[in-house]
Amino acid sequence: MVARVWSLMRFLIKGSVAGGAVYLVYDQELLGPSDKSQAALQKAGEVVPPAMYQFSQYVCQQTGLQIPQLPAPPKIDFPIRDSWNAGIMTVMSALSLAPSKAREYSKEGWEYVKARTK
Repeated sequence: MVARVWSLMRFLIKGSVAGGAVYLVYDQELLGPSDKSQAALQKAGEVVPPAMYQFSQYVCQQTGLQIPQLPAPPKIDFPIRDSWNAGIMTVMSALSLAPSKAREYSKEGWEYVKARTK
């Protein structure tokens, strides 16, 4: 019984974190221009560590669990603008090639199956 409750709690926590991440991406317009994304990343770097500490303290008080101190997040200091557009172009290129590659691979697979069944 306790294991089921604990797994339900883990599922709810993970779902909450995922939902919060989706909301944050939408709210901060992270899929917009790269300058907004870079500003949001800098803002998150300032806001997230104190928020995580406060949340862990709250969980400790409410549950009586001891959560070990998390290590400091790594410093990320590179211009997002340089890699943002390249990443988007790569993903979009892969998505545009996906139908032709799927047709090519299925044709090769079909030829392989025909050759093996003879």
